[in-house]
Amino acid sequence: MKKIILSAFIALTTFAALAQTVDTRKKINVSGMAEQEVTPDEIYVGISLKEYLKDNKKRVSIEELESQLQKAVIKAGIANEDFMINNISSYTNYWEKKKDPTFLASKQYSIKVTHLNNLNDILASVDPKGIAYTNIDRYAYSKENEIKKDLKIKALRQAKEKATYLVEAIGEKLGSALEIQDSENTTYPQPMYRNQMMMKAESADMAMPDIDFKKIKITAQINAVFEIK
Repeated sequence: MKKIILSAFIALTTFAALAQTVDTRKKINVSGMAEQEVTPDEIYVGISLKEYLKDNKKRVSIEELESQLQKAVIKAGIANEDFMINNISSYTNYWEKKKDPTFLASKQYSIKVTHLNNLNDILASVDPKGIAYTNIDRYAYSKENEIKKDLKIKALRQAKEKATYLVEAIGEKLGSALEIQDSENTTYPQPMYRNQMMMKAESADMAMPDIDFKKIKITAQINAVFEIK
């Protein structure tokens, strides 16, 4: 009997404690959003170099092609950290080269530029027959974090404004914020081209095609909970 009474007492005590923790305040849950479109100013371009046989006899080596590319990059004023090796295709396969004299090695690079026009001079300085293709790997906006900060503030203010006119519509007043949740998203659309992006190096007149970028849309969304007084 004592055990039954004790169990009942514990159950009632637990229920009372839970009841005391229930938040009975009236609340409103709203969201605010702000967005801005910007033009990318960090463009990462991939360049693939490949050995070839000149007049079907003499090999134009990957070292020679890489030297041409590196000199052109330095001349264009591109920083060392913005010129990187992406991949090496059979470049170190010594036995493959020894077994097959016609084996051609290739090497891929990534160059960060602020505008695609910078690439014209670079590509013009490299043996066009040694350039297998070029493509855009990715792109971004250098001041994205600064813009996101401003957008988040605007989104939060919008959320508060929305909550204010909604509670006033029912004759109530808006209280303080109880909860604020940040949700952000940046859209990187695929670049749009006037010409085909992938290019084969067939002439010394090689240059990047005319290109139109879709702007990057930076979006900030804030979810907020306010008390209703």
